[in-house]
Amino acid sequence: MLKTYLSNLVAELERPRTERPFGSGWLSGSAALLCAITANLMVVALRNPDLLTTPELAMVRDSALFRPFLYFVLITGYVLAALSLALRPDKTLGVTAMAATLLASFIGSLPTHASLRLEGAFLGLDFFVLNVLFMGFLFVPLERLFPRNRDQILLREEWREDLFYYFVSSLLVQVLTFLTLAPSRLVKENTDLGTIQSFFGGLPWLLQLLLIMLFTDLVQYWVHRMFHRIPALWRFHSVHHSAKSLDWIAGARMHFVEIVVLRALTATPMFVLGFEESAIQAYILIVYVYSAFIHANVSGSFGWLEKLVVVPRFHHWHHGEEREAIDVNFAIHFPVIDKIFGTHHMPEGRWPKGYGIKGHPVPRGYWRQFLYPFQR
Repeated sequence: MLKTYLSNLVAELERPRTERPFGSGWLSGSAALLCAITANLMVVALRNPDLLTTPELAMVRDSALFRPFLYFVLITGYVLAALSLALRPDKTLGVTAMAATLLASFIGSLPTHASLRLEGAFLGLDFFVLNVLFMGFLFVPLERLFPRNRDQILLREEWREDLFYYFVSSLLVQVLTFLTLAPSRLVKENTDLGTIQSFFGGLPWLLQLLLIMLFTDLVQYWVHRMFHRIPALWRFHSVHHSAKSLDWIAGARMHFVEIVVLRALTATPMFVLGFEESAIQAYILIVYVYSAFIHANVSGSFGWLEKLVVVPRFHHWHHGEEREAIDVNFAIHFPVIDKIFGTHHMPEGRWPKGYGIKGHPVPRGYWRQFLYPFQR
């Protein structure tokens, strides 16, 4: 019975636009469900801050506006769920959202208890929530206003897999950060780079930021190209290329092993050359948003900017399944790198006709894709 109910819920969420016009209660029900899920995750995280919250986000959680915002989310969930129940003949969305909102309120009203601990380890549940909300509010309107594929809906095919990738990488942010920093720590502990670090650290801040982008992109280019050229590594990278639709959330689809290798090697020059901490933090924010932007379902010509920086059409060609799209456009920031090394491909006014890998050999589902590179 539960399985049938969940299937009906997913079917409701994935309704085509023609079956959910404005005023049908679908939008209010979906928004109510988003509010309810957000409230539940944040309430659970706040009740177990030592285990389920990211220390770097403590300033956000402890701010005077955070709890009023959480109450606002709960009240909004109530109102929108009630509106959906009133408007929509199928009550699945409204009932689910209302029940989930009441559950969040009940969990939040329970007596306080000792926070669960795991010897200094934590899971970034709050990071996942804030991450998806921030990126969603940034890119969902952008994709609706300037869509590359007008027929592609928000909850398109395989959206659940890609959202789960977001969940895993956010939840394991501590592990990924530790592994990402391991090579740079090893270099700094065994190499005297004092003169070089003084030079780069003394440069103007904006120049430092541009050099970080350039150095990381150069390393990323060759690591990325290596993942395409070496068959054993391609099996990991093929998971990322298995996405048949591109949007802001598709960029999260990366095998855990590739995330570790790519981030660790790409970030090494950024952390060992002595750049200011503020420049590094600014770049991390930029690349985080930028990686979603170049995968986004966003159309439009960027004019002269297309020659200077990577735009969605440039990276979409990297994901195209046509023969002309194979092994091109490896850069993430500066397309001139691909021009220098002979892998630039940007046909005037054209986009790929389809995305993914010819024949679609990569299985669906997170765990099947996780095991795929290890199978013969």
